[in-house]
Amino acid sequence: MSALTLETPLPGARVQRRARQVHLGPLLALLFLAFLIIAALLPQLFTHTDPLAIVPRDAFHPPGWAHWFGTDQSGRDIYSRVIYGTRQSLFIGLAATALAMSIAITLGLLGGLGGARLDRGVSWLLEILFAFPSLVLALLFVAIFGSGIGPLIIATGLGAAPGYARMVRGQVLAVRNAGYIEAAVALGHPTRRVILRQLLPNAMRPLIVTLTMGVGQAIVWASALSFLGLGAQPPAPEWGTMLSMGRDFVANAWWLTFFPGLFIVLTTLSTTVAGRYLQKRLEGRLS
Repeated sequence: MSALTLETPLPGARVQRRARQVHLGPLLALLFLAFLIIAALLPQLFTHTDPLAIVPRDAFHPPGWAHWFGTDQSGRDIYSRVIYGTRQSLFIGLAATALAMSIAITLGLLGGLGGARLDRGVSWLLEILFAFPSLVLALLFVAIFGSGIGPLIIATGLGAAPGYARMVRGQVLAVRNAGYIEAAVALGHPTRRVILRQLLPNAMRPLIVTLTMGVGQAIVWASALSFLGLGAQPPAPEWGTMLSMGRDFVANAWWLTFFPGLFIVLTTLSTTVAGRYLQKRLEGRLS
């Protein structure tokens, strides 16, 4: 009996051991995302250098104590530009994701609740949009309406909307015949109230994780368009624009593209890790 006691930990000990477990990856991801949010709201907390200040005598300084991330061809401080560029990059990612989800919810509800004919029409529209690669669709939109942050957000949102719309439609079809929906309808609740308070929240719950990861993906797509010169225009301190401005000097000044690219990668990785952690929490797969 004593040997069994020594080998088998007490329930209280197991609880304490689980409480001490630290999920290092999600913790680091959340800390980095918190840093980005603070940098977007209050960039002056991290740097006092003007991101647009031109100092020709400091051009192409490598990373060092004076300039942590080095300087560009005009002597602008790369660290300051990356910090101030966080606001634009995050705003573009969040706004594009919000636009994509707004379109997706509209199409998903029309397809899931509008009857067979409307559902076929929505499915037909989604198939047409899926026929165009997201980047090609975004390039087409920017080519027609011009470059800038506004068209960049719309182009990125339109490119992501078809995938979200298909998922929303599938969730609406799965939820609309649930018992609580039928009970609400039987009790005489207005259709609008049933959709807003019952159907839509339950249909969207599994998509929270997708939205979290979608922000990082939207930043990548927006940065790709900016890299091609179709987004924010130089000398705006936006990460994709910084990549575009530094691509001609990669061989001699690697830091011009390395640090903006690093922040794009870390942001995407952090949103993905945080999204997967949230998914596990919602599914109860974490101890």
